[in-house]
Order: sequence, then structure tokens, then C-alpha cells
Amino acid sequence: MVKMESTEEQDRKLVLEFCHLLEKSKQLFNGLRDLPQYGHRQWQAYFGRTFDVYTKLWKFQQQHRMVLDSKYGLKRWQIGEIASKIGQLYYHYYLRTSETNYLNEAYQFYAAIRGRAYYSRAAKEDRPDLMVKKLRYYARFIVVCLLLKKMKLVRELVTELEKQIQEYTNTYEPEDHLEWSLVLEEIKGFIKAEAAVAVLHADSNPIILSHSGSGSRLSPLTTPPCERSPHMTLSLQEILIVGSACEQAKFSELTMDMFRMLQTLEREPTESTTNPLSMAHGLHGHDASPAASRIPPYGVPGSKGYMENGRAFRDNPHKYLLYKPSISQLLVFLASGSKELPLGGALLLYMSADGCFSTTKHPEDFGYELGGLATSVKRDSVDGGGLSCRGKSYKENHCLYPGDLYPFTRRPMFVVIDSDNSFVFQHIPRYFGQPLVVLMSPQDVPPAFQADVQHHGSLFTLFLHSPLTALCYICNVGDVPIHHWERCQTYVDRFITEASRLVTRCRIDEIEQGIGFIDSSYVQFFGDDFLRTLILRFVFCDVVLRLHRGFRGRHMRPRCEPQLPANELLEHPSLSHIIFQLASALDVRGHFSEGPECD
Repeated sequence: MVKMESTEEQDRKLVLEFCHLLEKSKQLFNGLRDLPQYGHRQWQAYFGRTFDVYTKLWKFQQQHRMVLDSKYGLKRWQIGEIASKIGQLYYHYYLRTSETNYLNEAYQFYAAIRGRAYYSRAAKEDRPDLMVKKLRYYARFIVVCLLLKKMKLVRELVTELEKQIQEYTNTYEPEDHLEWSLVLEEIKGFIKAEAAVAVLHADSNPIILSHSGSGSRLSPLTTPPCERSPHMTLSLQEILIVGSACEQAKFSELTMDMFRMLQTLEREPTESTTNPLSMAHGLHGHDASPAASRIPPYGVPGSKGYMENGRAFRDNPHKYLLYKPSISQLLVFLASGSKELPLGGALLLYMSADGCFSTTKHPEDFGYELGGLATSVKRDSVDGGGLSCRGKSYKENHCLYPGDLYPFTRRPMFVVIDSDNSFVFQHIPRYFGQPLVVLMSPQDVPPAFQADVQHHGSLFTLFLHSPLTALCYICNVGDVPIHHWERCQTYVDRFITEASRLVTRCRIDEIEQGIGFIDSSYVQFFGDDFLRTLILRFVFCDVVLRLHRGFRGRHMRPRCEPQLPANELLEHPSLSHIIFQLASALDVRGHFSEGPECD
């Protein structure tokens, strides 16, 4: 009898311990939303503690499942909720650190929830809040799969989500059913916009390419070659990606341009060596806490083990993703990114936004009298209150002006502006003598592309993300067989290699002949894989649009400051020749003129 009481007491203690871990995990998770979004030191320790508690909770429920089932009444959806929280932790840790391997970790948890049907009985619980949790899980899983380019699974999940929304609506007639319908339409619209050009398998089914240079993240196979020199001193360390285009396809506060650019500025994730769920399900003997063994002391300048030649080292630059921020938010994040730069680090600002146009007839101050970019314009204010989605009369406090960037040029800065008012950023002075490059999109596109570009994402960003996709798009090539795509990609690779050689050649000629063919800022940035990729894809964009018959006039081509040399690079015959070969391979040679268009 004493033994029986001892067992019951032990079971009671186990249940109390589980309740304690569960409550502590919820408190820590809820506290994540109060952490500052910028800076590195302020949030890292808190994330570590949260991972520690969730690891203990997950292992505890696995080790004592029978007791918790019988004494606590643990249900499968409750296990699924814990797993979903861990998946969210990994996803938000990815957002904080830009380390793409944590996307794989989030995916493993979300996929296991679906594979083990943790939420399969949610509808039978007669709890609308539980159904909402299930719908939110689907939405989060879809975001992760989109970022990992698992498009086949995305389409399956969208079909399942649509059924779940219908069941939720029919069962509970909830007040938020219109909101979920809007979420579903956003996802469908985003998927449609993302597939600018379909690459077809032999059976004519679309496939997703991950390692072919077709808009994938950077990998050893897609990193542009470079002849190194001692002048290539800078590495990209901090990035701000800002999306404020008001009519562009979006999902989960990611516009299409943001979605494409964030992948362009990341390395391809490696497959996880251990399944994070398996530590709880006994698939192997992994006992270490994620906080202790799998979460590095990331991004803190001076952290032990993360220094190389006196600099903080990262696999990926750290990113901030800002969707329609206020001007004050944008400037705070810029200041934080600038402050966090280590020695030899550079900051990149990418901004996709509608233009704020000035009515000043004779501007004297290029910093503020030429207009700028809209930041936090809301959809419901487009047709009233003095705001126009095409930028005719924005209020000043919603505008980022070129002059707003002047203080941040104290540190090496690389700026990419994608807007119909991009050219106003070509006059930023280098007061502090630091390296500065500004890449600016065309301010207009031919009428045939305007509607699609406004909703499906900018053409300029598409060129920076996937040069071959962009070229196919402007030549009305909607689908390409995989073998043909790979052949065409070899021409793009040849172009990038030749352009890289020409940039290096310009620098050598400058040294040997004393002629300044290329600004030193480009040379200093050129040693960084990501910045070199952007520069060379910009060259590809400029050459293609210069030769394309449909893009007439200087406002339909990109600009850069400092200017890249024309004869020695942008108009070099070897680059034009490769574009003509590529056009012939795609059977679109008629879209291109015989030579560069003259202004």
C-alpha cells in the first residue's frame, strides 16, 4: 500500500513539474514580443533561456508520456502546440540572426506536426480558439516552406488550409472568417506572382531549382568568381530590407521584392545533421540543449570563436526586414545597423517603395527638394488624406529623402533603391570619404509590363534576384524546359564571369596607366560575395535593357553612382555578344537591337 502511495505521489510530482515547465515556457514565449527588434546583445540571452525551457518541456513530455496521458489528460493537440511554439522559436531566431539553417529546424518541427497529425482532432474539441491555432500553424508553415522554396508542399498546404478555413467557418460562423479568407487570397496571389517564369521538367510539370542560379540563395556553385586584390577590404555585415510598395503582392509582412531580395542576400542552407524532433522521440541520443549546443553566440562583436582577422565573422550578414515602417522606425534601424558594424564591415540598405515627387521647380538642395521614397503609406489612405499611391502628394513625414542618409555615410554603405523616383538618390555626397555605392532602378517600364510589375514585384529586383528569369520575363518567355534552362544559365554564368574579369581589368589599368576607370568604392566592395553578386547582376540588367528594343530612353534603364565605366564595362562588346547568344538560344533575338541604344 505504501508502494502504491509512493507511485501516486511520484506521478503527482511529475504532473506538477510538467505544469511548471509549461507555464514557464508560455511566460518566456510571450515575453519575446517585448524584446527590442534591433541590436544583438539585448535579446540573445533571453532566446537562449526560452530554448532551454522548451527543450526540457519537450523531452519531459516524451519521457513521461504515459503518466501525463493518464494523470494529466495530455492531448495530441497540446503536444502539437508545444512543437509549434518551438518551430516559431526557430523561425524567429532565423529572422533575428539571418542564419538559414534555422529555417530547416523550423521546417522539421512544422513538418512533424503535420506528419504525426497532432492537430487532427482539433475540430472535434468544439473549441474555436483551437481551430484558430491550427489555422495559424498552417500559415506559419507555408511561410517557412516559401522561404525554403518547397513549392509543391506549399500548394498542398494551401489546399489543406482552404479546407480547414471552410470547416472553421461552417462549424462556428466566426466573426474573423473574412480575415482568414483574405489570408488565403494573399497566399494564392503571392504564389502566382512568385512564379514569373516556369521551368519545366521532361513531363512538362513545373519544378523549383535550388542550385542553378535561378534566383536561389548563394552557394559555391553560384558565387561569382573574383580575382582578389588587397584593395577588396570590406565585407557585408548589416542589411536593412525595406518593402513599402503599396500595391505589391505580399504575405506575412513580406512583399514580393522583400522575399526575393532576402534570399539573394543569404547563403544556401545546409541540411540539418540532426532532426530537432528526434531528440524528443528517441530517434537518437541527442541530449544537449539547443541553447547550449545549437545556437551560437551569434552576431555579438567580440564573441569568442566568432572573430576572424579582428572582425566578427558570420555565414550570412545580419538582416532587418521592415514592412512599411514609419520614417522614425527606419532611421532607428539604420542607426542600429551602423552602430553594430564591426571593423571592415559594410551596411546595405535595400528599399522598394513608391516615389514621393517634389513640385519644386528649381531645387537647390538635392538632399530634400527632389522628393524621395514613401515609407509607411497604408492601403486605406491611398485615395484620401493627401496620399497618392503613385506619389503625387505624399506628406513629408512619410518620406525618406536622400538627405536622411547623409549621417550614415560615416561608415561604408551600399544602397539599392527600387522605385519610380530612384534617380534622386544619385546625388548623395561622400562627406566623410567612406566607400559609398548607390544602385538605382529604372524609373519606368514599358506599358506592357506596368500592371504586372506593380503587383508581381519590381523588374529591377527580379534582375538582381534571378537574371535569367528577368530576361525571359521581358521577352515574354513564360516557360522553359529544364535542359534548355540549364543551357541558357551557362550563358548567364559566362556573362557574370566576363563582367567580373572586366571590373578587375579596369582596376589593373587604373594602377598601371594612372587612369581612373572605376571608382575605388566598387573595388573595396567587390571582395564580398553578396555585394559582388549585386554589382555584376546590375551590369547584366543594364546591358540587357540597353540592348532590348522595348526599353527606350534613359529613364527605362538603371543608374548607379559612382558611374561604372561605359566603354570598358557596360558597353563592352564581349558582354553584348553573350547577351545576343543568350537571346538566340531562347529564340528571342528579335527583341534586341544590333548594338547599344544611343541617348
